[in-house]
Amino acid sequence: MNLHLLRVFFTVAEQNGFSRAAENLFISQSAVSKAVRELELQLDLPLIERGVSGGKGIRLTESGKALFEHARGIFALERAAIDDIRARVGLHRGSLTIGASTTIASYWLPRYIARFTQQFPDIIPRVLVGNTQNVSQDLLDCRIDLALVEGPVDDPLIRSSHWQDDELVIVAASDSLLHRRPTIDADHLNKLLWIVREPGSGTREATQQLLQAHAIDRMRSMEMGSNEAIVRTVVEGVGVAMLSRALVEDLIALGKIAILNLPDQTGKTGGKLRFSRSLHLLEMKNRPHSPATLAFLQILSADQAMPHA
Repeated sequence: MNLHLLRVFFTVAEQNGFSRAAENLFISQSAVSKAVRELELQLDLPLIERGVSGGKGIRLTESGKALFEHARGIFALERAAIDDIRARVGLHRGSLTIGASTTIASYWLPRYIARFTQQFPDIIPRVLVGNTQNVSQDLLDCRIDLALVEGPVDDPLIRSSHWQDDELVIVAASDSLLHRRPTIDADHLNKLLWIVREPGSGTREATQQLLQAHAIDRMRSMEMGSNEAIVRTVVEGVGVAMLSRALVEDLIALGKIAILNLPDQTGKTGGKLRFSRSLHLLEMKNRPHSPATLAFLQILSADQAMPHA
């Protein structure tokens, strides 16, 4: 069924006349009459009785009344769709699902979520948390709109871009004898028990690359599935770990753990080695962003400051 013809018929019935329908639709009366006749021919049904009430009025046939009710529902749905899309464009309605790896979800993302909900209170974001590998798969499976992860992702369908730099530190319990040593070197660190994340974690990948670059191979290690479990284990005096400074600085301030500093033989960093990794924004290359996603991306790019400046 031709929707243009149906709209003309609906307007004629609603306005109770061809001339008023023509004015409403901004077309000629003859074009209105032609459209109604064409619809009747297509359906092979009479829809309107013409010339009633002294030749000026119209009356719908039984078929016309039935079609009018169907048309009312169709165009009501059309108006609802238009209203919904306009609301989404104006960010009065919509959804936003963000994927985030563990450290980002706990220590970076809350400030950006707060800004988004302050600006767009009608949209409540949803956050799915997992390691970098799992979050990347969620993006490929269209379960999330974008992702923020702690490790690089190499997939032809995903656009990965630098978002922030995250400082990493090596920590041990504050009462550990390690802090009494005048210097800590790679040979000594290789003999320690390292508490590490599971395979697929961005933190694990980043720290492994950084430590290997300084001849630290972590020959003895214990795997744990969350950063919180790792840092609590370190607090109890079990081994050492490399973690985001954002994650451990509260415990450092409380005197529960302390940073192990490695000497910088190059003399470029004030005598201490400094470690950092890139945090990445992931987007699907060929998927258009919703208005809510675009708004959140603007918030992410507006403030590049560290979360605990």
